[in-house]
Amino acid sequence: MSSETVIDLLRKAYADEIETVMNYQTNAIVLDGVRAEEIKESLQADIQEELGHAEQLGNRLKQLDSRPPSSADFVARQDSLQPPEDSTDVLSVIRGVLDAEEDAIDTYRSLIDAAEAADDPVTEDLAVTILADEEAHRTEFRGFEKEYQTD
Repeated sequence: MSSETVIDLLRKAYADEIETVMNYQTNAIVLDGVRAEEIKESLQADIQEELGHAEQLGNRLKQLDSRPPSSADFVARQDSLQPPEDSTDVLSVIRGVLDAEEDAIDTYRSLIDAAEAADDPVTEDLAVTILADEEAHRTEFRGFEKEYQTD
């Protein structure tokens, strides 16, 4: 794989992180109910982590003589993470988060492979670090999903 593939995957990951921030923020605002509070708090806490990921990815793109995508380049893809019509439908938000995390995990695994093939250990290391964060977040939301499925 080429460094062009690495750039493309970095740009995708950056856009995905920014979209995740938007969707987490919106869901944290619109969810209602006592049962939603823990999910809202988790989403709010993760917003800063996701912004940090985007910043790291953007900086890496700059180091590689590229640039992160801007709003004109943006294409929304996280359909399942859109806020539910029913503001108490916490399970749909949990499942949307899980979908987004699975996509992120797939992207970072592809980025790790592409960076290794392009002999880019710095990008590879960055992707490994962010992958660990995304896997931890997925584990947390799998736990939330289990709790809601037993009700």
